Amino acid sequence: MSGIGRTGGSRRLSRATLATVADGVRRPAYDPRAHGVGIVHLGAGAFHRAHQAVYTDTVLAERGGDWRIAGVSLRGDAVAEQLNPQDGLFAVNARSAERSEYRVIASIDSVLPARRDVRAMLERLCAPATKIVSLTVTEKGYCHDPATGSLNLTHPDIVADRERPEAPVTAVAVLVAALRARRARRVRPFTVLCCDNLPHNGSFVRGLVGEFAGLLDTRLADWIGAEVAFPSAMVDRIVPPTTAADRDDAARALGVADHGVVVTEPFSQWVIEDRFGAERPSWEVAGAELVADVAPYELAKLRLLNGSHSALAYLGYLAGYARVHEAMRDDALAEFVAYLMRVEIAPTLATPPGFDLDRYQHELLARFRNPALDHRTWQIAMDGSQKLPPRLLGTVRDRLAAREPWPGLALGIAAWARYVCGVDERGDAIDVRDPLRDALAARARPHAGDARALVRALVGVTEIFGTDLRDRPEFTDGVADALRELLEHGALGAVRRFVAARASLIGTKLDV
Repeated sequence: MSGIGRTGGSRRLSRATLATVADGVRRPAYDPRAHGVGIVHLGAGAFHRAHQAVYTDTVLAERGGDWRIAGVSLRGDAVAEQLNPQDGLFAVNARSAERSEYRVIASIDSVLPARRDVRAMLERLCAPATKIVSLTVTEKGYCHDPATGSLNLTHPDIVADRERPEAPVTAVAVLVAALRARRARRVRPFTVLCCDNLPHNGSFVRGLVGEFAGLLDTRLADWIGAEVAFPSAMVDRIVPPTTAADRDDAARALGVADHGVVVTEPFSQWVIEDRFGAERPSWEVAGAELVADVAPYELAKLRLLNGSHSALAYLGYLAGYARVHEAMRDDALAEFVAYLMRVEIAPTLATPPGFDLDRYQHELLARFRNPALDHRTWQIAMDGSQKLPPRLLGTVRDRLAAREPWPGLALGIAAWARYVCGVDERGDAIDVRDPLRDALAARARPHAGDARALVRALVGVTEIFGTDLRDRPEFTDGVADALRELLEHGALGAVRRFVAARASLIGTKLDV
């Protein structure tokens, strides 16, 4: 936070300094002290603060109610240290090439560091006023097997939670411990609202919670299955990590230091299955869509945005681009992403009435080009073992079932395989961040220059690819052919050859 002392002085954003925030900064249109806590959020990181907390802040201003949020940090103290001295206040900086706007958000009451005080966290979760528990803990935070969707019972944190369920570590065990306590106290269960990028995330979390509860008490699992609502939700907003420069900018814009500022894009979307066990905030007044079925929106976002984002991240990183918008300035990469969306991904989607698929793709391309966001390809490339199944492999399975070609998807998967080898095209080490990093490296290392052998070794990781793709020669051969292109021509050379061979498809299908 190098510049906070220079640009913001020693004063820090809080209720006491809110009135001194610079003109032109949007402030809360309500007194947060007049509203109680009704939501507990697990994983109160930057994405939650730029998304659900903003929608809830608007609801509090427009409709009131006891819907403030108690954040829970499951892993560390950093978010609590950022927000608690600021009375939960923080600014959201929405940036585009044309403008930069700041808004102070007051919907978060405080943040509980779970590992420091498990009892306080569970008491907040068990409070009768807590009607909703929402989550953004990322794909790997569910400690599951991505290929099957079941709990990974050998995961060290799941093992620890089975041994000490009264002191839970994982999000799934926290939910079970809280629901178990509410049942014992005869307190109505809360609604569990997953806001992570996972297919059918409501039923997914329901399955994990029921599975873990069943390991402890089958009657508890039955009660959860009968009484607890798990609506699905689709969330969309690009939120890169906040940098020291971002905090310096915020201090200059606000006139006070803000250790919790988050930077994001102007675009935001939230589609929620309208199936709650009790009351809920009127999020629709803030622009959320409450629908009967989230699945079509969810699939479109996972495949078009997240899938193409991941493919772009691996190819862009290997090509030497550190940021997404820099990669999108390369005509070949931009044309590849447009092709991937329009020709290979979009035909697998059954979109709801009124959903303009072409417009959505154009919006995504424009968002990827936003130069105001410092969105790193390395960040998007993290946790690929968790991201590939929902983002890319589901689309591949649909293309294979329809006997349709999928060379762009193959190139994206091949780029992942090249990336997890751990050495880039210049011979420099790649800092691969992935729960399966060591296992992937051990499989990849002996075959780094042999496309076919490398693909066969990696596709043998059934936690990612299952057994169906592993045993399909057309899948392994397709990825191996794409990887051979990457090894022979480099990422940028392979992409240029790819788009040159498909220029007519790209030009007629989507104006990039």
